[in-house]
Amino acid sequence: MSMHAPSPLAALRDVLIGTIVEDERTPVSPAIGYGLSLAEAAGAHVTIQSSSWCLIDSDAWLQGTADPGIGTVDRRLDALARAFAENAAGAAAQAGLICTRETPRLPYPEVVHRLAAEARLHDLTVLDLDPRSEILSRETIEAALMGSGRPVLAVPPTRPAFAGRRILVAWDGSPQAARAANDAMPLLRAADGVEIVSVGDADELLTTVPGVEFARHLARHGVAVTVSDLPQVGSIADTLRSHAGLVRADLMVMGAYRHSRTREFVFGGVTRSLLLDAPAPLFLAH
Repeated sequence: MSMHAPSPLAALRDVLIGTIVEDERTPVSPAIGYGLSLAEAAGAHVTIQSSSWCLIDSDAWLQGTADPGIGTVDRRLDALARAFAENAAGAAAQAGLICTRETPRLPYPEVVHRLAAEARLHDLTVLDLDPRSEILSRETIEAALMGSGRPVLAVPPTRPAFAGRRILVAWDGSPQAARAANDAMPLLRAADGVEIVSVGDADELLTTVPGVEFARHLARHGVAVTVSDLPQVGSIADTLRSHAGLVRADLMVMGAYRHSRTREFVFGGVTRSLLLDAPAPLFLAH
C-alpha cells in the first residue's frame, strides 16, 4: 500500500481572511474566495473577520454633525459584513473546512488595528487589494504587515481563486526579501516553477546577496527554482510588473517596505507602486 507525501501547503495550519465593509457599494471580497480556495488546498483552519467601519461616535465628526442617519448606515454596513461572513462560512463548510468567524463593528482606526491583532494568531492573512478603496486597503495591508510580524497575501479583484503553479520571487538581497521568501516556503515548494528575479544596477547588486546564492537555499528545500537578472525598463516596479505579465505569474513574493513607509509615500517605492497596480496577488513580509 503506497503512502502519498502530504502537500507542502499543509505547513499552513491557519489562515485569516479579512475584509472591511466601508460603504454599501462594497463588492464581494476577492480575498474571501481566494483565501478559502488556498485554505482548502492546504487543509487549513480558516478564520473569517468581516468588519464594518462604524461612523458613530469617534467618526461622526466626518459628517459635521451627529446625524441620526449615520446610525442607519452603520446598521446596514454591519448587516452587509455579517452577510459576507455567513456566506463565507457556508462556502467553507461546503469545502469541508473548519471555520470560525467574527464581525466586529468598529470606528476607524480601531477597525484596522483589530485585524492586525488577529493576524498575529495565524500563519497567513489574506486581504483585499482594492483600487477603489486605495487608502483603506493600503492602510489595512500595512497595519497587518507592521503590526503582526506575519506575512500578508494581498489579492487584487482579478484573482478570485488561489493558483500557485508559477511564482515570482522579487529578490533585492534585503532582509525583507529573505523573510518573505522563507515565509512563503510552503507555497514555493508546492509550485511547479519558481523564478527569482533581480532588478537593479550593478553597483547596488554588488552590496546585496546575489539571487543565485539564495536559489541554492531554496533548492535545498525542494523548490524548483531558476534565476533571472532583468534589465531595468522604467522603474523597478514597472520591470517586475511587465515580467509578471509576460510569464503569467500566479503569485509574486516580495519583501515589503525596504525603505520607510514615509520615504515611499514621498518619493514613491516598489511596494507602494505594486500595491497601486498589482500584476498578480502579492505575498508580502516585512
